[in-house]
Amino acid sequence: MATVCNYRAMTVATPHHVAVLALAPVVAFDLSIPAQMLAAVETRAGTAAYEVRTLTPDGSPVPTVNGYDVIPQGDLSLLEDADTVIVAGTHCPEVLDAGTVDDSVAEALRRAARRRARLVSLCTGSFVLAAAGLLEDRRAATHWRYAQQFRRLFPEVVLDIDPLYIADRGILTSAGGAAAIDLCLHLVREDHGSSVANRVARYNVVAPMRDGGQAQYIEHPVREDAGTSTAGARTLMAEHLDRRLSLKDLAAHCHMSVRTFTRRFRQETGLSPAEWLASARLAHVRHLLESTELPVDDIASRAGLGSGTNLRKHLRTALGTTPSAYRRAFRSATTAGAPSLSEDQRVRPAGT
Repeated sequence: MATVCNYRAMTVATPHHVAVLALAPVVAFDLSIPAQMLAAVETRAGTAAYEVRTLTPDGSPVPTVNGYDVIPQGDLSLLEDADTVIVAGTHCPEVLDAGTVDDSVAEALRRAARRRARLVSLCTGSFVLAAAGLLEDRRAATHWRYAQQFRRLFPEVVLDIDPLYIADRGILTSAGGAAAIDLCLHLVREDHGSSVANRVARYNVVAPMRDGGQAQYIEHPVREDAGTSTAGARTLMAEHLDRRLSLKDLAAHCHMSVRTFTRRFRQETGLSPAEWLASARLAHVRHLLESTELPVDDIASRAGLGSGTNLRKHLRTALGTTPSAYRRAFRSATTAGAPSLSEDQRVRPAGT
């Protein structure tokens, strides 16, 4: 994914400004994660690499779904100079039931998008971005429990409830619950490299990348009746990326006809089986480039892409880069264009 703001040019004296928007009632867990994960990163000079500030539309305290109120640090004006804008999950009825958001909130988010700030949503925060018109014709994630109403409210958005998080043209969205942790670690990895992100993960006692090679993919019970779900086919594909599985094989695995399987797969994921498999293979390629020294041809074989030449073509198309450039950027925090964080980067406790 191409970066869309100047956060890579951050200096020691200028921390990356993160504004976290809370709409009542906000999900307290989501609200706490950006500060916990991002505030753990500091520069070589010992200063905070990120400045995380929480805001509400008018700067007033906001109730949480967990039974207590949160006092913000400001109002919508905090979005004006934010490098990254994060929308926390919300149970706001107007947002979840009607797909609407206050005009002042929508316009503030659209202004942030126009000046190319990095936009992020956690859990049902994707409803807010969609209501502001920022997810049209994009892939997006949300909590699997709200998938049906999201699709009803925002048919113009390509909802995919399988990935832990999705990055599409500068806007990042996460699935529910702890997927917000995975997405925040991805932000650190994108900004400062895998070494720093791994240290943040260890300090917080969480996995740097979940599910091994399938770090960005997780199966959700989108239907109560497992006999009508295509989740089993996705599991089969994810566990055998190097195999060529036909639509007939996948449909048979789910005890469906090819026609029914294809239709239901797209209903549940927003993608065709081929598109989903391509995304899964790319995620595995990225994981292996970041975490191993395997030759490109070996990675291509493990990911089911055949040859290094084919892998390079896919990576160039999807991310606009080469395997060697990607590996340099994500294996080292001191590569050109990355903030000045050292390989022995310290991770400090949040709030200190």
